[in-house]
Order: sequence, then structure tokens, then C-alpha cells
Amino acid sequence: MTLKEAFAALKKAGTAQHRKVSGRHGVKGEMFGVSYAALGLLKKKITLDHVLAVQLWKTGNHDARVLATMVADPTAATGKEIDAWVMDLDNYVITDAFAGLVSRTPFAQKKIEKWIDASGEWVGRAGWLVLARMARERAVPDSYFVPHLDTIEHKIHTRKNHVRDAMNSALIAIGLRNPRMRALALAVAARIGKVDVDHGETGCKTPDAASYIMKVATREGGIAPQTGL
Repeated sequence: MTLKEAFAALKKAGTAQHRKVSGRHGVKGEMFGVSYAALGLLKKKITLDHVLAVQLWKTGNHDARVLATMVADPTAATGKEIDAWVMDLDNYVITDAFAGLVSRTPFAQKKIEKWIDASGEWVGRAGWLVLARMARERAVPDSYFVPHLDTIEHKIHTRKNHVRDAMNSALIAIGLRNPRMRALALAVAARIGKVDVDHGETGCKTPDAASYIMKVATREGGIAPQTGL
């Protein structure tokens, strides 16, 4: 699929209602208002096309950039390219999509260490979301995540709004790795208490880390459910 064809398909799939919804989620600038369902169908048609992904990103169009993260080849992406893209992030929707791509690249850990302490809200959020996704990888040792739990405990309340949300997500993801990490994460969650995040005009909420970890662990058979409460 050429850039012209992809752009035409995105334009056709866009709706005024979805543009309105995206606006409430902080998306600004040029966009067609394409749902993730429609983006998923386009992704199936394109599969992986890194050249097209780069072209889509360069347009600056929000929907094109989300599609770019979906069709980019993680093995073809370069660190320099990703460092350029991260500076273009301007809302949490594209940041989350971008983090999903970076988490599949060979240099994900390097980007985590580079971004999690960034002063920029979206760069910092990207770093913590990549960490959250990496927590799902069993090949990464538990020891990698322990220092990050300490950072979450001591710095989450001082970080910018959407970074706090991403750090909370990382805490949950680490706590879902295994029983040992669950115990460590629950202890951190107890010490940090409630994490306040302003989600604007959306219905989104930042989950209580401890409750979420326990709920998922119970559902997956990791612990026996509590009764009589």
C-alpha cells in the first residue's frame, strides 16, 4: 500500500464522532478520527511496512501516526529514528501506541533508562509504559525491575500527571509477574497510597494498584479469593 492509498483509506474511515472523542482524550492537530477497529483492519492489509510507517509518521496526522506504530517493523527501526519520534509525542493516545512499538524493538531497555527520568511528560510516560510492557516478558529477570519499584515508591507523587499514570501501570505490570514480585509490588502500593491523575473530560480512571493486582492474581488462580469480608 502506498502512502497516498493509506492516507485515503484513513480519511474514508474517519468520523466526526471519533474526532470528538479523540479531542476529549487530548488529541490535537490534524486527524481524521479513525477508530482502533478500523486501524486494525488497515494493519491487516498492510502487515509490516517500515518504509510506509516512516512516511505515515512524517505526515504529522494523528491517525497516520498511530497506524505507523502498528505497521512499523520493530527489527528495522533504528534508535535514532525512535529518538526523533519520541520528541513528536503530544498526547497520551499516540504515546501509548508508540510505547507498544518501542517495547518490541531490540533496544527497548536502553530507551527505558533514557526516558523514565525525562522532564517532558510524554517522553517520561513513554519510558514507563515501555517498562510496563517489558514486565510481561519472562525472559527479563526480576532483578531488573526491583530498582524501578524503588523509583516508583519514592518519586511517583512528584512526577507529571500522565507520567504518574504510567508509573502506576508499571507497578501493576511488575506485580503481575509472579508471587515474589507481587509481594514487593503490593508493599510499594501500600506505602505510596492513592495515585491522583487528572484524566480530563474522559471517563478514564487510574486503577488502585493493589486492588488490581489482587483481582487479576485471583482470577488467574495465583491466590485464593478472600471471603467473608
